Amino acid sequence: MRPGRLIIKGGCRPVGKVEISGAKNAALPLLMATLLAKGEHRISNVPDVTDVHTAKKLLEVLGAKATFSDQTMTIDTTALSQTKAPDEIVRQMRASILALGPLLARFGEAEAAMPGGCAIGERPVNIHLDGLSALGAMIGVEKGYIRAKANRLAGARIRLDFPTVTGTENLMMAATLARGKTIIENAAQEPEIVDLSSALNAMGAQISGAGTEQIKIEGVRELHPLQDYEVMGDRVEAGTFLIAAAATRGDLLLERANSEYLIATTALLRQAGAVIEADPAARTIRVKGPERLKSIHVVTAPYPGFPTDLQAQMMAAVTTANGRSTIREEIFENRLMQVKEMQKMGAAITVRGNMAEVNGLASSLRGSEVRAMDLRASASLIILGMMAEGTTEITGIEHLDRGYERIEQKLAAVGVDISRLDIS
Repeated sequence: MRPGRLIIKGGCRPVGKVEISGAKNAALPLLMATLLAKGEHRISNVPDVTDVHTAKKLLEVLGAKATFSDQTMTIDTTALSQTKAPDEIVRQMRASILALGPLLARFGEAEAAMPGGCAIGERPVNIHLDGLSALGAMIGVEKGYIRAKANRLAGARIRLDFPTVTGTENLMMAATLARGKTIIENAAQEPEIVDLSSALNAMGAQISGAGTEQIKIEGVRELHPLQDYEVMGDRVEAGTFLIAAAATRGDLLLERANSEYLIATTALLRQAGAVIEADPAARTIRVKGPERLKSIHVVTAPYPGFPTDLQAQMMAAVTTANGRSTIREEIFENRLMQVKEMQKMGAAITVRGNMAEVNGLASSLRGSEVRAMDLRASASLIILGMMAEGTTEITGIEHLDRGYERIEQKLAAVGVDISRLDIS
């Protein structure tokens, strides 16, 4: 992570084109999927973000040879030397637990430290472990490590307590090499699940139903390396730019953006008064922000509902909306941490439990020194800095670097007065 701060001078109206990067949340499981098959894998459109470099480091610790250049990752998993994901890496990134299923499926054993990442909620791993147990693994937790063993996993019918994305991905990868058929019910339906399924099928897996609440996997004996697979565009990055432009009277054309994955977000922005034109064939979305947004009511939900990863950004946008907006967070219990920092900037927000009420008519935004507390909150503070009068200084931007590729450069290219000050 690069320590530093962002300096934003408010009042700029972003106008121009922005190219959307590959999706961090799709790239990470794809990188872990390479553990399933020996040989050289090649994945393109990989975003250059901290979490990807952490995943690369984990693969190298496990014995893989990996190179990353020009958004392409090449990974040779022929000579993996261990099946333990160590604490010093796993605590940096929760998605490291995605190594557990592939390692167990290929080698019959795996260890992973209890995962870390953003402190936005408990996010228990029991769903992963219960699912692997259902596939025949013996699971133990000792001294902060999850240990799993199985001679060969066997297909099973698994019903998830909650449609967790990483849980669905972990079990789907593990089941590709299991004996017989696996059915995952109440599965997550996010587009990243579909992307992973497509990649696994390209490796020789037999998966159907990805993107629905029931996924079927017919286990195969072995998989072959993934070749020239392109990571899907980042719908969270695209949503962040849509919201930022709508909140600041901007006019942006997003390129390499899939509008089909952003229906809940664009519907809310249209309710708030933004004009949005999507061209699915060209993979472009154009957004024009109004003079002032209208108030809206937001409830986060699993896909295809409004994503929790855009909740903080939408909250920032409606801080000056014409009326009172409500934001209800239904996914993570601690994901309203950005409110205190927003209040420092003059946002009129009150919180009761998992509900925030935003009084746009009472807010008077002014630049301030604020600190990002997690990945998506950092993006929300950038949006608020663009809206505020005066200069905003954001620290804690190591969180930002985990999931946004060159966001300050992309914003500067469309007219936002934003710069990064690195601290050596």
